[in-house]
Amino acid sequence: MIGFLVRRFIQAVIVVIGVLVLVFGLSHFVPGGEARAVLGTKATLLQIRHFNVKNGFTLPLWDQFYQYLLRLGHLNLGYSYSYNQQVWSLISDKLPKTLVLVGVSTLLALIVSIPLGILQVVRRNKPIDYVLTGLTFVFYAMPAFLLGTLLILYFAIDEKWFPVGFQQSQTVGDILRDPRALVLPEITLAALTIAAFSRYMRSSMMEAMTEDYVRTARAKGAGPRRVLYGHALRNALIPILTLLGLSIPAIVSGAVITESVFNYPGMGFLTVEAAYKTDIPVLLGTTLVATIATVVGSLLADVLYAVADPRIRYAR
Repeated sequence: MIGFLVRRFIQAVIVVIGVLVLVFGLSHFVPGGEARAVLGTKATLLQIRHFNVKNGFTLPLWDQFYQYLLRLGHLNLGYSYSYNQQVWSLISDKLPKTLVLVGVSTLLALIVSIPLGILQVVRRNKPIDYVLTGLTFVFYAMPAFLLGTLLILYFAIDEKWFPVGFQQSQTVGDILRDPRALVLPEITLAALTIAAFSRYMRSSMMEAMTEDYVRTARAKGAGPRRVLYGHALRNALIPILTLLGLSIPAIVSGAVITESVFNYPGMGFLTVEAAYKTDIPVLLGTTLVATIATVVGSLLADVLYAVADPRIRYAR
């Protein structure tokens, strides 16, 4: 198992290095450069030259990349001229709010999708199985912005059960003190994940029910509930850990859309606003943080998988 974890860690480090190179390169592919994005289209050549010299953009690329890594070591992701503050300061304020949204929605998805998958196996090829299969396909194919908009129109505007959105000045404490406002964005973000997880759980349980250890348990006289929950479920849950790690990019990208629809004051909304304002440092900063978080999440999923399944230690 140690060898497996070491290989996964090395792979994660290589991916992070590749992401750093890519993000650094993106800042040089902006039309007109970062100077034009910050100073505007009316900036003179002298102003652009002064901006490039001041920010080290006239240095050789390898030297710029070295300085970039040094700044990252001090959590310096650049300066946002549109927000008039450091990028890391903006991200450190928005990131905890996004973690609340993503964390609660993922937990909700697991709590709902696992029983749904089990129910579909128990009632397979029955009307309830067909209905749940149809619903999961509908939600899996439905865009997050469409589902969020429909929820707002009915539950917030027509029925007035929940607030429409959030104020950008709200802190994590303010958000948690008003859980009603979290209901609609959490449902929007969790619905797509539930659709994917429940289908995968159904397939995993179906495969587990055909294994030799299940037939052995039945031959020894174990009851249906003991076979289902004591033998099949425990082994069917292991692949869900891998699926959770692979789903992190989709969950994070879904959070960007969901935060925009509900005006949620997180990193997703910050990214969209930065795109509208052509705020290159903020865009690159949020991209870097989200990508590294995805890599770390995938690595943690691999670690949990190795711990949950002792057979992984024999894998080459």
